Amino acid sequence: MDQAPGSRQDDAQSGLPVCYRHPDRETGIRCTRCERPICPECMVSASVGFQCPNCVRDGSGTGHAPGASQPRTLAGGTIAADPLLVTKILLGINVAMFVLQQALGDSFTDRLDLIGRAFMPALGYGELQGVAEGQWYRLLTSMFLHGSVIHILSNMLSLWWIGGPLEAALGRVRYLALYLVSGLAGSALTYLIAAPNQASLGASGAIFGLFGALAVLVRRQRYDMRPVIALLVINLVITFGWSGISWQAHIGGLVAGVVIGFGMVHAPRERRALVQFGTCAVMLVVVLVVTLLRTAQLT
Repeated sequence: MDQAPGSRQDDAQSGLPVCYRHPDRETGIRCTRCERPICPECMVSASVGFQCPNCVRDGSGTGHAPGASQPRTLAGGTIAADPLLVTKILLGINVAMFVLQQALGDSFTDRLDLIGRAFMPALGYGELQGVAEGQWYRLLTSMFLHGSVIHILSNMLSLWWIGGPLEAALGRVRYLALYLVSGLAGSALTYLIAAPNQASLGASGAIFGLFGALAVLVRRQRYDMRPVIALLVINLVITFGWSGISWQAHIGGLVAGVVIGFGMVHAPRERRALVQFGTCAVMLVVVLVVTLLRTAQLT
């Protein structure tokens, strides 16, 4: 029986998507690989569900789209053979830098630590040094320096305990972005608030960023939050209870870690990468603005 005039318009209001290859056909089936809606004519049987002709054509001949067979982490990253590789590399870099500090002395540390603006005659310079004088690299290099054995030991133990589960959950690229951007956020807040001639160094900003992201991840997975909260409270008490600790780096890293962690684990699947790396980009813009404002104040 022919459809009465206007029946197609009525169907279009049913809320079903239309086949991406046949816009006049509504369907409730989606390709199991790319998730595009497909009509019965376009469905290709697969081991699980149906796939669209494009995924079959672009794949290996078995219905797999390129890279579709790779398992993914919770945040959409590729699951690697060694899920702790980036954490191990970060540990190695921090330890290597500490060894260089011990071997080369204070002059090496003073050239790379975070300082806003100050005269540093011990380095043999007759002019002002610091981030405000264009040495922006100090925001990054200071993240890999430490002041004592206890300092690096506590930070590296935290990195190993927290970083491993996060790297496995996020994937290498997202995890590295979280670490670096959180550390830069901690450096930027320190630069903004601390006295310009006060030197600061350590991976604590990045570590607190991992704390923040871990809290978001644990809540997302509906695990028991109490151990994470207890550990975070203990670290905050130490931050504000002991002298000589850059609380600005801890708070800046923690806030950035929470924001980035939320973007990582709550990003909608259809535009996950855009939201995740867009969140990191927004935080980098904040770091840039804070750095420019503080530089304008000091110069």
